[in-house]
Amino acid sequence: MKKLYFILAALALAACVRTPAELDGQHAFFEFDSAVITSSARDSLAGQALYMKQHPEIKITLQGRCDERGSTDYNLALGALRASNAAHVMIYEGIEPERIKTISYGKENPIYPGTGEEVWAKNRNATTVVRKAK
Repeated sequence: MKKLYFILAALALAACVRTPAELDGQHAFFEFDSAVITSSARDSLAGQALYMKQHPEIKITLQGRCDERGSTDYNLALGALRASNAAHVMIYEGIEPERIKTISYGKENPIYPGTGEEVWAKNRNATTVVRKAK
């Protein structure tokens, strides 16, 4: 009976995880003032890890970002923590650490211009960028 439960649980989890069609530009979003991986961020990162398993030649940079509130130094530290936590999820999912780099842009390089909660929520993320082969 336990075995059946674990199989069903694994199938349910797999149904939640979607492999993106393109890895470059994927996001894992965070709550305000937090680097905690939410369930939706975990699902996004797990899907990205599946993609990377299917494409072993791909190496990525996880870019940690924050909204415009708070000091520059605080947001650089928070962005670094977000990128690092996202990398840990992907490593846990079986991606080799040497395939992942992290960088923090804090609030200095927002993806979405503007102000207000809707824009701030979009800028609180770890963005996956595929590194080009040298």
